[in-house]
Amino acid sequence: MKLSKIYNPQEMNSYQFVSATGMIMSLVAHVILVIIGKSIQNFEALYICWFVFFTLGTIVNLRNNDDDHGHHHHH
Repeated sequence: MKLSKIYNPQEMNSYQFVSATGMIMSLVAHVILVIIGKSIQNFEALYICWFVFFTLGTIVNLRNNDDDHGHHHHH
């Protein structure tokens, strides 16, 4: 099991990359909302969605064994 697939963007699959980007964008949006004093109901649910999405992507990525076919798949 290559744990670098969890934290190294170059080894992430598209699901992980999209959800990691989404998480960062949500954080940025959250900070902006705090600065301008606005509050959105259930905004925190976004983090849960991104986390679930990232976890599923990680499971798929870790199960995808690069050695199976002798060539690498990069998105």
